[in-house]
Amino acid sequence: MKMAGSVVLLISLLSAIAPLPSEALNVRGHLLKSKTFRSPPILLGPGSVSNKYHHDVDFPRGHLAVKSFDAEVVDENGVPVPLHETYLHHWVAEPYYALKNSQSPDTQNLPKGMLKRNDGVCKTTLGQYFGLGSETRHTATWVPDPYGIEIGNEDKAPEGYEEKWLLNIHAIDTRGVVDKSSCTECKCDFYNVTIDEYGRTISKNYTGGLFCCYDQTQCRVKEGFNGEVRKLFLQYTVTWLDWTDAVVPVKIYIFDVTDTAMLDGTPGHSCKVEYQVEECSAENRANNECIHTKTARAALPRGGDIVFSVAHQHSGGVGASLHGQDGRLLCESLPTYGTGKEAGNEANYIVGMSTCYPKPGSIKVSDGEVLTIVSNYSSVRQHTGVMGLVYILVAEPQEPAPAPSLCFSFPVPWCLPAWMSSNM
Repeated sequence: MKMAGSVVLLISLLSAIAPLPSEALNVRGHLLKSKTFRSPPILLGPGSVSNKYHHDVDFPRGHLAVKSFDAEVVDENGVPVPLHETYLHHWVAEPYYALKNSQSPDTQNLPKGMLKRNDGVCKTTLGQYFGLGSETRHTATWVPDPYGIEIGNEDKAPEGYEEKWLLNIHAIDTRGVVDKSSCTECKCDFYNVTIDEYGRTISKNYTGGLFCCYDQTQCRVKEGFNGEVRKLFLQYTVTWLDWTDAVVPVKIYIFDVTDTAMLDGTPGHSCKVEYQVEECSAENRANNECIHTKTARAALPRGGDIVFSVAHQHSGGVGASLHGQDGRLLCESLPTYGTGKEAGNEANYIVGMSTCYPKPGSIKVSDGEVLTIVSNYSSVRQHTGVMGLVYILVAEPQEPAPAPSLCFSFPVPWCLPAWMSSNM
């Protein structure tokens, strides 16, 4: 029809005059919005650790569809800080519900806040919506069209509460330390730590990990080294759309290779978050077989189409994968290691993880399907406090939308029947 041809011509002319970035107009033409924010300051001296939770951080407000969340550590001038100076162990972003009128006598017996959490499977320990580590600069977080992560829906908030966001940023300053890898792997001997942040005695069998590099701990620094305390920030850019019926919501699931629920019958999920890789034997070393493989199984609460997946590992990681109940490969995520000194290309650090973007509808999982996560690490040497996580976004089956009607206002208001407009 002439009208349809005119619309196509107009769009073509506009595209030629002002080319747009990839998917700047998406989900049936709705405009993408993007804004960059900074966390509260992170104060770090040589060898020091910051692992703080920041509540009510800057974040887009309203009923929105988040399309991406990208972050990196920068200094006061916005200059990216390399990992060999400040190691970004992890950052996570998570929504929560805050009590609107906490000073009112009527609300004194109500909790001040409630974590919102993702959809599983380890949401008691890994409840974040977004989160990465050293790989953050070169790991895609884009949610493909027409999908989006729904936030800010006031109808879903408990009465008297509003949605806010928190950040947890775990950073380790390795300037002047005796051994960088021992500090980044949180080896207890290098932190001279025997009790955890809650005052509990750390087991002698626990060589290293999160229990030994908590907030305000100190990794061993070379004698005589002096360095200033620096003020750093997590700089993060959020891209989003206003929520519409054109957006297909996705559920966020995080699988942890330390989850032992299906192995020992633990009620719920037993996600320990971190584990240890022991050095391989001399025989395996001689045969170039120094790969440590760890696996776990967990049931997916609700099925649908996997539209995105990525793994999180620490240095020494050589990749992780997720498999269906029949053994089929759902996603394999592989690390990229840096080769230089500049931020984003730091040698011996994971600076990116590959992502999976299946063709829509091509990777389906069922309600209750048991999935297997596999995490591989080099075991040429011991690694402590490593992680093997896999994030997936799942779009549940949607009810088919009714065919739209094409309406006109001139010379009088009238509409074509839906069956005619859908064939135009």
